Amino acid sequence: MSLKLYSIYYDVVSCITADKGTKKFSTTKKSFYFYGGMKKFVYICSLKNRFNINMTFTEQANQIFVQAIRDYHLTDNVDTPIRNPYERDSIEFSLYLKCWIDTVQWHYEDIIRDPHINPTEALALKRRIDHSNQDRTDLVEEIDTYFRQLYSDVTPLPDARLNTESPAWAVDRLSILALKIYHMREQVERTDATEEHRARCQAKLDVLLEQQVDLSTAIDQLLEDIKEGRKYMKVYRQMKMYNDPSTNPVLYKK
Repeated sequence: MSLKLYSIYYDVVSCITADKGTKKFSTTKKSFYFYGGMKKFVYICSLKNRFNINMTFTEQANQIFVQAIRDYHLTDNVDTPIRNPYERDSIEFSLYLKCWIDTVQWHYEDIIRDPHINPTEALALKRRIDHSNQDRTDLVEEIDTYFRQLYSDVTPLPDARLNTESPAWAVDRLSILALKIYHMREQVERTDATEEHRARCQAKLDVLLEQQVDLSTAIDQLLEDIKEGRKYMKVYRQMKMYNDPSTNPVLYKK
C-alpha cells in the first residue's frame, strides 16, 4: 500500500487511525511524521491546543501558511479576493497576507510560463508579478518592524552578534517553503503521472519537509537569541531601485 507523509508541527501529537482503532503518541523536539495508508481516515489532534500550551512562533506561522494555501485553493483562481480571517494590524493578519501573496504569485509564475500565452496578456501578467513582488517586499519589512518593536526593550549583550538575515526574511523563505511542500505533495499524489515521477517527487518532498523542520528551528532559535540579547535585532531595507522612477534610468530618462 502506498504511504503518505504527514508533517505535524507540535512537540506532542496524538494520532488515531480509525480503521484499526489504535492510538500512537510521539514526542519529538520539533516535528512528528505519521505514515499512513492514503485511504486511511486519520484523526490528528494537537495536545498543545487541547491543553492550551503556547506554540512557538514558527508553529503558529506554519499553521497560518497552511490555512492561507488551503483557502486559496478552494477556488484556485489568481483573481479570488482575499478574505483574511485575522484581526488587522496583528502579526497573524500579516502572516496570512504574506502567504496569500506568495500563493497568488506562485500561480502567476505558472501561468506566464505557458508557451502559448498571448504576448499582450503576458506583458500584463508581468506587471502584476512586479507589483506582487513589491507588495511582498513591503510586507516583509512590515513584519520586521513588528519584530523590532517586540524586542525594542532588549539590551544586546556585549558580545552580541549579527545575523545574516533579519527574522522576517527567514519567515519569507518559510512561507515559500510551505508552498513548495503543498505543490510537491500534489505531484506525489498525481494519478496521471508515472510511478517514477511520483517516486522522484516523494524524494524531493522528504527533503522539503526536513528543510521545513530545520528552517523553523533556526528561526525560533534566532528569535530566542534576539530576546536574550545574544544577537542584534537589526533591519536593512531592500531599497529596490527598478520600481522607483527616480532611480530606474529607463524611467527617469524618458
